[in-house]
Amino acid sequence: MGMGYLILAGAIMLFSWLVSSRLKSKFEHYSKLHLQNGMTGAEIAEKMLADNGIRDVRVISTPGRLTDHYNPADKTVNLSEAVYNQRNAAASAVAAHECGHAVQHAVGYEWLTMRSKLVPVVSVASSYMQWILLAGILMIKTFPGLLLVGIIIFAATTLFSIVTLPVEYDASNRALAWLENKRMLTPQEQAGAKDSLKWAARTYVVAALGSIATLLYYISIYMGGRRD
Repeated sequence: MGMGYLILAGAIMLFSWLVSSRLKSKFEHYSKLHLQNGMTGAEIAEKMLADNGIRDVRVISTPGRLTDHYNPADKTVNLSEAVYNQRNAAASAVAAHECGHAVQHAVGYEWLTMRSKLVPVVSVASSYMQWILLAGILMIKTFPGLLLVGIIIFAATTLFSIVTLPVEYDASNRALAWLENKRMLTPQEQAGAKDSLKWAARTYVVAALGSIATLLYYISIYMGGRRD
C-alpha cells in the first residue's frame, strides 16, 4: 500500500502540475483577447450582480494575483487587481465566476451553505492536523487512537474539498449562462471564458483527488497498525 500510495501521489502531483501549467497558459492567452464591449472585470461583476437583483454586495479590488474570491461574511466580491481593471476574456470569466458565488449565496444554494459551515472546522483542523497525524503515526503501536483522531480531522478537510467541487462548477455555469444570455461577449470571447473556467475547475478536482488519496493512505496505516 505504501508503494502504491507513492505511485498514486506522484501521478496526482504530476497531473496537478500539468493542470496548473495549462491553466496559467490559458489565462495568459485569454488575457490578450480584449473585449469588444470594453468593460473591465469590475464592471462585468457589477452588472451581473445588478441583473440578478443583488444590491447588497460590493465589488472591491484585492492585492495580489489569483486572489479572487467571494466573501459571504461581508458580502464582497474580491477581484485581484488585474481582473478588476482589465478588459479581456479571462478577466470577464473570473469576475462573473465570483459573482456566481454571490448569486449562490443570495438564493441559498445548499452546497455553498454546507461549505460555509465547514470553513471554521477546517480552519481549526488545519492548524493541528499535521502534528496529530505525525504523532499518531509515531505512536501507532502504543496509542492508535491518536491517529484515528487525526484521520477524523483530515476527513473533515477532505469533505470540504469534495463539497467545493459542485460549488465551483455551479458558479462557473451561472457565470457562463449569464454572459451568454446577456450577450456580454462575442462568440470567440465566450469560448475563451468557458475554456478559462474549465481549466480553473480542474484544479479543484485534482485537489479533491489528492485529499481522498491521502485520507485512504492514513486509513491504511491505522488499519495496518491495528492488525499488528
